Formats: sequence, C-alpha cells, structure tokens
Amino acid sequence: MRLFLAVLLLLTLPGAAMAQSTPNEQTMVRTVAAEHDRHIALLERMVNQNSGTLNLPGVRIVGDMVRAELEPLGFTVRWVDMAETGRAGHLIATHEGPGRNVLLIGHLDTVFEADNPFQRFERTAMRATGPGVGDDKGGVVVIIAALRAMQAAGTLKDASVTVFLTGDEERIGAPLAIARRDLIEAGRAAAFALEFENLAVEDEADFGTIARRSSSNWTLTTTGRTGHSSGVFNEALGYGAIYELARILDGFRRELPEPNLTYNVGVVAGGTPAAIDTEGFNVTASGKTNIVASTAIARGDLRTLTREQDERVRARMQAIVAENLPRTDAELVFGEGGYPPMAPSEGNRALLARLNAVNRDLGLPEMAEYDPARRGAADSGFVAGDVDTLGGLGMAGGNAHADGEWVDLDSLVRQAQRAAVLISRLSLGE
Repeated sequence: MRLFLAVLLLLTLPGAAMAQSTPNEQTMVRTVAAEHDRHIALLERMVNQNSGTLNLPGVRIVGDMVRAELEPLGFTVRWVDMAETGRAGHLIATHEGPGRNVLLIGHLDTVFEADNPFQRFERTAMRATGPGVGDDKGGVVVIIAALRAMQAAGTLKDASVTVFLTGDEERIGAPLAIARRDLIEAGRAAAFALEFENLAVEDEADFGTIARRSSSNWTLTTTGRTGHSSGVFNEALGYGAIYELARILDGFRRELPEPNLTYNVGVVAGGTPAAIDTEGFNVTASGKTNIVASTAIARGDLRTLTREQDERVRARMQAIVAENLPRTDAELVFGEGGYPPMAPSEGNRALLARLNAVNRDLGLPEMAEYDPARRGAADSGFVAGDVDTLGGLGMAGGNAHADGEWVDLDSLVRQAQRAAVLISRLSLGE
C-alpha cells in the first residue's frame, strides 16, 4: 500500500517522473493509478471463478467477464468455440482504427481444475494469492486496465487492437492445427504482438522477455527378447528392453547438452509387460528379477530456443536411439504439436527498446533481456515467427502452477501504465 500511495503522490507533482511523456500519456498513468482498487476487485472475481482448462463452462464464464469489460470500450467481441478439440474456446476482441494493429495475447484457463483444493482469492496488504492469479488472470486484468486508460486518454479511438485470450493455454486441445489456427491468423495480421504472462523479476528488477523456449513431448519405447535372466547378455537373449532404455537415456544425458536445451525424463517403466496410457501420464509394469524385460517406456519433454535447434536435436536423439544393443529395438516418437519457440530476434529486441523508451519517459527503470532458459513456453511462440513479439507483460508474482500462487498487486499499476503507453505508441506511430 505504501508503494501505491507513493505512486499517487508522485502523479500530483508537476513534471515529476513523467517529464518526457505527453499529456495523453500522463492521463493514462493517472487513470491506471486511480482505478487500482477497481481492477483488484475484478481480479478477485475472476480468480474466484474456477477456469481449469477442462472446466469448459468455467472458462466460458471468465470469458464473459472479459466481454463485459471490453464491449463498453468499443471492442467487437466474439467467442470461437473449440468443441472439436475438446476445449471451451477462445475470446477474440477487435477494436478497428486507422492505427497499426497490436495483438495482445493472454489466456482464460488455469492449471487448477474444479477438484483442486486451491480455489480462492486471498489478500494480505498488497500481496494476493489464488489459482491463476498471475498465470494468467493477472495478465488479463493488466490488458483491461491498460485499455481503459487508453480510452480515458483518447488514444484508443484511433488505435487498432486485437485481444486474443485462449481457453486452453495450459493444456492445448487437439488437433493443434485447429486449436491454434485463429491465433496464428491473428499474428499474421498484426504489426506487433504483446504477450501478458507473468513479468520476470529478479532482485527487485523487472526484465523484458524477448524469447521463450519451445515445449514438446516425446515417448521412447524399447523392446527386447524375454527369457530367463541366466541368459541375459548372451547371443540368444541380448540385453533386454530396460538396458536398451538405459543406454538411450544415458546417451541423451552425455551427448546432447548445449546452451538453452533441456530434455527431461518425466516417467519410466519397464518389465514384462509394460504399458503407458493414451494420455501419456500413467505407466504400468510387472515382472520378476529372473526375467529379462520385454518392454520399457520413458516419456519426457524437449525445450529448445529456435526451430533450427529443435530440428537438429531431434535428429541427434533419433541417431542415438538407432544404435541398438544386441537383440533389442527402440522407437522414439515426438508428440503432435506442442509449443514452438519464441526465438530471440532483432525485431523483438527493438520492441523491448520501445518499452524501455516508455520506461524512461515514465521515470521507471529500464528492463534488461531475461534469460529464456528461465522461462516456460507460451502462446506467443505461435505468432513470433510472423510478427515481432514481446512477452512477460503481466503482473509480477511467483509460485505459478502450485498452491500458493501469488502476485504483487502494486505491479498491476506499473504494468498497466507501461502497456497503455506502449500500445498507444505502437499503434499510433508515436
């Protein structure tokens, strides 16, 4: 609360902290600060409505909350149903003006399904906890606060803005080509893209996100001849499925390491027999110590920074898999879809430079590039190949995807102020 009051006091001082900003921009800054309590109340209502990805009615209700905010601002809002992918759908809101189109990306769903005990918004001073409070309902509220400030300042009138909020960011529906079709199209039609996942903060310094790594899944299945363990390693039985699995995974560990690459193994099973369910989350196996295993299964993920790195690493993984031990076989299958990388680019860096110009003019510290190896994947990866993209424009917080997820409510103010000025400048060419 002390920081919020300090911001309000600062705004009353002529020329303080905003010497380079325009009168319209000063109006945006004041509007965001004045409406802080309103937006905290909106965040609380959104968080208290469960919208786990598989809670389709809940996701739609949160979408209706956003519709009620955007339509009075002059946005045309439509809901794109995604029943064919097994998900609720996406909210797309458009405001057409003569300015260049700025795409604002966020999501309505959370990882917390309706049966999770973590369900309520709780506030202590300027810290709030709740399911999805930062990822990504806080980001959605930042978007709304910024657009309201633009309307108050008169810059929204001529701006061209598209708000795209997916309903399945945490667990994308299938087929992926349908699930992300509309977002990809929106990216191709935009001049700039801004993504409102959590702000990266370290040692009280804010960072800009110009890159994110990909996220895809793989399943490795090995097979071998089974028989009495007294014959393991001989010419007839060979090494069995588990030794072959161990060889491959250790090969990954030893031969693949390079910057910005990770390849986690999340689940493993082996025996006679072994199996994995259709969702790829549960494995079963049985066997005896004196039986050579017939089947072994491992499932994991792969994260890369560029498409070139992704293709190269996948090829190397397949080469390791192909070097089979005697009397064994192996198959490595990469899952359909996943998140593509948001690769670093000069265009993305130029967007961060534009944001830092906003920071200077508003009296805020400049933001350095954040290490992409420390960030997860996001929907921005689906558009970054077509349009300059800047991420991490949501609220500051922590413990995402876990009970106790929290945000710093003061960060809502500076993030919405930054966003309002940046969107206005990008769209109107200022």
